[in-house]
Parts: sequence; C-alpha cells; structure tokens
Amino acid sequence: MTQTSASRPAADIQPEGADTVALPGEDRILVLDFGSQTAQLITRRVREQNVFCQLVRHDITAERIRELQPKGLILSGGPASVYAPGSPQPDPAIFDLDIPILGICYGMQLLCRASGSGVQPGLSREFGRTSCEVVQKTGLFENMPDRFTAWMSHGDQVENLDQHFEVLASTESCRSAAVRHVRRPLFGLQFHPEVTHTEQGGLLLKNFVQEVCGCRGTWQIHSLIDRETELIRSRVGNSRVICGLSGGVDSSVVAALLASAIGEQSSCIFVDNGLLRSGEREQVEREFSGHFKTDLHVVDARDRFLGELAGVSDPQEKRRIIGRVFIEVFRKEAESIPDARFLAQGTLYPDVIESGASDDGPAATIKSHHNVGGLPEELGFELIEPLRDLFKDEVRQMGLQLGLPESLVWRHPFPGPGLAVRCLGDITESRLETLREADTIVLDELRKAGLYREIQQAFAVLLPVKTVGVMGDARTYEDTLAIRAVSTDDFMTADWYPMPHEVLGRMSTRIINEVRGVNRVVYDISSKPPGTIEWE
Repeated sequence: MTQTSASRPAADIQPEGADTVALPGEDRILVLDFGSQTAQLITRRVREQNVFCQLVRHDITAERIRELQPKGLILSGGPASVYAPGSPQPDPAIFDLDIPILGICYGMQLLCRASGSGVQPGLSREFGRTSCEVVQKTGLFENMPDRFTAWMSHGDQVENLDQHFEVLASTESCRSAAVRHVRRPLFGLQFHPEVTHTEQGGLLLKNFVQEVCGCRGTWQIHSLIDRETELIRSRVGNSRVICGLSGGVDSSVVAALLASAIGEQSSCIFVDNGLLRSGEREQVEREFSGHFKTDLHVVDARDRFLGELAGVSDPQEKRRIIGRVFIEVFRKEAESIPDARFLAQGTLYPDVIESGASDDGPAATIKSHHNVGGLPEELGFELIEPLRDLFKDEVRQMGLQLGLPESLVWRHPFPGPGLAVRCLGDITESRLETLREADTIVLDELRKAGLYREIQQAFAVLLPVKTVGVMGDARTYEDTLAIRAVSTDDFMTADWYPMPHEVLGRMSTRIINEVRGVNRVVYDISSKPPGTIEWE
C-alpha cells in the first residue's frame, strides 16, 4: 500500500478508445493508474527516455492493451490495500499477455499476489529514504551500485514470496524490496523509482524500458508537432479555430501550433480581465499581431470582471466568477468571427490531474481550472487540446521548435484566474496595482541575480493582513506581502526555493521603499504537498 500525504483515487486519464500522441510505429509504454499521486511522474520519467508513455485507467482490458501494442506495462502505486474490499484491481488477463510488467509499490503487491504470493501489513512500515541492498545486478539493476537510497512509502508488503519469484534487492525491513519472476518478464519494486529521492531511479526505469522492454527511444517533440499538425488539419478541414490566448506559455504554444498548422484559419481572442501582470497585454499584442501575424481580437473587459469580483474573498468563488464571466465575454467576441467551429485551449497534463477532469473517471479535485473540461455545450464549439498529454517542460520544447522567443517560452507560469488568486481577500484596482508593482520587483531582482531560469515559478502574494510598522519615525499600519518561489520538475510536486538572503533582502527593501501601502514582506517556505504552488 502506498501512503502519501495527498494520495488520490485512480483516474481514467485516457479512455480506452482515445486518440494518443504516439506516432504509428513508435514504441509505447502504458502506466496503469491505481491512484498514486506519483503515477504521472512515472509517465514523465519514461518519456525522458524518448519513449512515448501513456497513463491509462487501472482496469483497462487486456484486449484493449493488445490493440495498443505496448512494449511494456507499469502498474503504479496507490493508497489502497490489495486485500481490502473494493480496492482497485486490474484485468487479471494482463498477466498472461507475455509482455514485460513492472509493478511499483501497490502495483508490485498486485503482481505478486496474482501469482500466489501473500501481501500483509508489514511489521515495520517504511516511509521516506531507506538504504537498499542490491542482491542481483542484472536486468533492472544492471550498472546499479551495491547499495543505494530508495524512497519508500508503504505499510503493506509482500510476504511468503511465491517460489517462482526471486529477490533482486532488500532493505532492513523489507526482504522483497525488488523481485522478478524466474520465467516470465514480471518485475516488482516496493520502492518508488520515479521520485527524485530514489538514487539511480532513472537508471532503473531506463533498464526496464530499454533493456527489458526493448524500446528504441525514438519519440521526439518534433514528431509530436508533425502528428498534432496533421490531426488538427484533418479534424478542422475548412473551418475556423478560435484560440483562447492568455499570454502564458501554454496558450501561446497552442496559438503558434495553430498558426503553423492552419495559418489564417485560426483566430485568437485575448481577454483583458484586469487581472494581468504588468505589461502583459502589450506583450501579447506585440508577439501575436506583429511576429506571428495572427488574427488577434483583444477584448477590454476590465470593468466587467472587477465589478463582478467586488466584495468576493472566497477563492473558489473567485475562480467560478472569473470562469463564468470569461465564457460570457468570450462567447460575445466569438460570435463576431465567422465559421468558427473549434476552440483550442492550452490545457496541460497536470491541469487535468489536479482538476479531477479525467475523461470519465474519478479523481480528487485539488483546485478548479477554468480551462479544463471545455466550454459549455451551448456555445457550440468542439474542443481542441493539443497539449493535454504534455508536461510543462515538453510544452516549452515544443514552443522553441515552433519559433517562439525564449523570453516567452521560459516565462514563469501564470494562473488562469490571474492576480485574483494572488490578491487574497477583496479585489480592488488599488490592491491589484500594489500587487503588480511588487511582483515586477520580485521578477526583476530574480533576473538581476541570474536566478529566473533556475526557479520554475516565483511571484508575490498580497495578503489581507495589516501589520504595525515604523517608517520615518512614524507609526504605520499597512499591508503584508508574501514572496513565493518554487523549484519543480513537473509542477505536480514542488519544493520551496532556498532564496539567497541577499536577494530576498533586496526584494524586501525595494518593495517597502517603492510600493506604497506595504510595510512587511515574508517568504513562503511551504512545499507541495501539503501546500499548493498558488495560495488560492
């Protein structure tokens, strides 16, 4: 059993009949999702080997797997116990497909139990870093050191190992930390090779994908661009596509892909909701009207949004209002574009996971994304989401290959609801302006220190908290501002960034001196989980 601080139910990430971004003839690995928060990390780690990897529901049928012709299967971890009533179970026929299978944590327990081994609560549960000793340095453990640190997160473990399995690695509390079937290509790991805390975890997965499964490592982003271009052209025909352009990396990459695929058949709608960063609207107009010669429609809806948000402090209500007003404003502008049949959005893989917006299965909703799940049916648009299966780093690679400037491609992510979720409490024009000025200083100091590319996301948060201060020998009672900076590979998990004190000092001094109404600056040292990257 995998136990994490924020485990989630297994999600139907790809329905069995869905189109995928794998090209004909490309090798493919399928990850069966049993609910672990790190299931999507497995997918990403496999893609790092230049092998297409797809996250599918845990009960995908053996028949459908045969049709997809994967070179191997990986069974993810999960929060349940394999022996508990109602725990997620795979189609038992998958173990007779004669293709390599790697079970991770809960997945290992499923695999071993299906072959006759016992699974019981461990006498000593293991959570966190554990020293692991390699018993056999072949197959999965080719080129591995004799001992390495592994990341454990389990209460149950395999006991009474079936006679057809042999041990590959052990820990002090778990003799069967890694196993393999002596005759069939079945492997199990009680620890998590996908997380960065496991030393050589990438090598373990590489050994499985390349050595055991025989994948060639030929899947590349430029192949995906060609694939998506053909899919868009064949689906759109002579119709027009509207792109909801926000100015961020994701929607910008979608807009550039559309410009490359269908040229003048695409139109972009940019809604200025009054919740943008400083200079954002001007940058969008410069890049897409100038550089890409896009049919760009800019809608000034600042008064409408701020009016609707007046007096609202609940974060979910803010998101709902912004999503609703965006749709209404977008709908009105879209009506002025003839022959518009499709809507293209920059939805990413982590958005789908966090929103619980899988195709037809359950998933825990962490926060609402107004660009996940499509616009209401009554708008009459068909949805195109060419980035839905991609992680942020893959989207950046695509953007560079499509010719987007590095300054835009490497821009830090910005939430769909904009500054509304960084301006805690009431939203007013004056508070937003305070936040914009402070945010500009934070990013400016990061660039001066050469840290902007090292940090994956950084921003300012205006708190609904006033504190006492002293400025010019006089008492002040003004706002508190927080600085948030994180390092992450995938935005599904993140660590707070250990900002150099001198950089924080310059940020704080400039904000207090230059931004009227702020007399205190604090730094957020929360990781994700348990926190989220954004404050709301």
